[in-house]
Amino acid sequence: MITCYLRYIVDPFKLKEFEHYGKLWIPLVEKFGGQHHGYFLPSEGANNVALAMFSFPSLAAYETYRADSMQDADCQAAFRYAEETRCIVSYERSFFRPVFG
Repeated sequence: MITCYLRYIVDPFKLKEFEHYGKLWIPLVEKFGGQHHGYFLPSEGANNVALAMFSFPSLAAYETYRADSMQDADCQAAFRYAEETRCIVSYERSFFRPVFG
């Protein structure tokens, strides 16, 4: 299993738009075989940092999702929404593997 961790720098005046963006992606990740763990919006502390996490069975499955999402109309619409609203300033992506007892 591989978990993708996304750290976003968002426009703090466009949190409603970013929340909508996140709600678009949760079912899209699941449509392609991933398990979404949610989006996390600023509450206390920094007002411009948001997070998202989702998992795929393997890095290869994630790479297939990435390739397939580039051809999917709903995914393309979600990408366009972020561009049009400019709710995301930047983001970074990291990958983790869980350790269980």
